[in-house]
Formats: sequence, structure tokens, C-alpha cells
Amino acid sequence: MTTASTEHSARVIVGVDGSPESQQALRWAAKFADSCGARLVAVTVWEYPATLGWNAWPQEWDPSAASRVTLANTVDEVFGAHPPEDLELLVRQGSAAGALLEESKGAVMLVVGSRGHGGFTGLLLGSVSANVAEHASCPVLVMHGDQLPPGA
Repeated sequence: MTTASTEHSARVIVGVDGSPESQQALRWAAKFADSCGARLVAVTVWEYPATLGWNAWPQEWDPSAASRVTLANTVDEVFGAHPPEDLELLVRQGSAAGALLEESKGAVMLVVGSRGHGGFTGLLLGSVSANVAEHASCPVLVMHGDQLPPGA
């Protein structure tokens, strides 16, 4: 598992926010990447909420570090001691959809959960998954349900 970018011709990008839906997306993205010989790139994105001022945040809070912990914990929960060999972990600042669209340029596939932590209860498709499905330059897999990939 790496945290630095490496050259590889084929990549599968997966959005991870720690939600059960993103855990499922990570499982399926790993299976798909393995089946097509691609490198798996797990991306977590954070941004400051526009509705709060800068002085509303505790000074000791580091959203990038908190996002790295969320990403690492999700990877550990999904793969345990056996993550994919060439898994790359990325933390980006900005809008989730924008960052995922940027990272997925030239990718084999982009995989996201149907809803993440920000989703409204009852929506079938979250705003991030809807946005990337509409605007991605590669195929997009939006995960629904809890069916495990074959062999998992």
C-alpha cells in the first residue's frame, strides 16, 4: 500500500468517506481493479463547510489528518491485514465530486457508493454519485446494496 503517486497505465478510482456505501464501493473497486490489472486508488476528500466561519473550528483540528485516519480505518476495516498490493491512498481538499472527477481523468473506472455520510435519508442517489455519473470522462459504477464481490 502506498501514499505516493506511482506510474501505472490503468487505474480504478474509488471514493471513500468511511460510510458503509463507500466500504462496499472499495470492495468492488478492488475486485474490478484486480480483474483488469489496474492499480486501485482510494480517494478521500474534505472541505470546510461554507456555512461556518473560520473561527468556528477548533484550532487543533486538522481536517486533512482526520481524513487520512478515516481513509486508513476504512481500508483496514475492508481489507484487514491484506490490502491490495498496489493500493494508493489519496486525501484531497475541495468538493468531493470535483476532486473525484479530476482524479478519474484517464482512469479505467470510477467507483462510488450510492450515498455517503452527507446523504439525505431516502435518496436513491447522492449528490456526489449523481454528479460524477453525469460528468465523469470514464465509466462510473455506483454501488447499491450489500452484495459482496465474487470470491470476497
